Amino acid sequence: MKPLFAVFTAALAALPLQHASAQQTDGGTQWGLGGGLSIERRPYLGIDNKTRALPLLLVENRYLSILGPGVDIKLPPAGPLRLSVRARYSMDGYEADDAPILNGMAERKGAFWLGGAGEWRIGAARLSGEWLAATDSDKGQKVKLGAEYHFRTGDWTVTPRVAASWMDRKYVNYYYGVRSEEVRPGRAFYDGDASASMEFGIRVNYALAPKQSVFVDAGVTRLGSGIKDSPIVGRSQQTGLRLGYLYRF
Repeated sequence: MKPLFAVFTAALAALPLQHASAQQTDGGTQWGLGGGLSIERRPYLGIDNKTRALPLLLVENRYLSILGPGVDIKLPPAGPLRLSVRARYSMDGYEADDAPILNGMAERKGAFWLGGAGEWRIGAARLSGEWLAATDSDKGQKVKLGAEYHFRTGDWTVTPRVAASWMDRKYVNYYYGVRSEEVRPGRAFYDGDASASMEFGIRVNYALAPKQSVFVDAGVTRLGSGIKDSPIVGRSQQTGLRLGYLYRF
């Protein structure tokens, strides 16, 4: 089930806004089905790229947004400001056999996250923010602030974005720390600090027909020193590419 969760999260995050609440003008529920492919290069030293494929699911109405393993309960809007209670499953972490540097490490598992989110829409621009805390307190908290802008021409929509993320010390140490019992030659003890990362990306959507579309999303995240300094990390950035098709009922 872990690969399914991971691709749902990655690929559905790439869907343009016009596939979701921006089209909810009649108070009804919108459904979407499709297929996606995600290719991700994680920062752990010597780890292979992850490529996953599976169906996509989208459910959206004025009260609820379900995107794969995530749920937003929408609060009443205040002008252009939209708030929601958010629950998400994230596929962070690794297994010890994912790379040689991780041999002898305890598995770091994904997590369920609960918190709040908000977005401010000004024309074709969107500013967003979220705060999430793991239901397992050992995995900490994270905050994300982002901005994106939609350029539309004909059947094409191009959306560049930028985002800043902050992860607290518990998060950094759970996913990138090395515990005393995990120390080996070439893998020193590591107790990291809170860290901030920057993400840059672009999403391109093409409408094949009124109810059908395809998208490509590419992004790169520059990691903060709290993560980069870990002895199990071999890259200063993480990259991802997502492709998909969606049919909207």
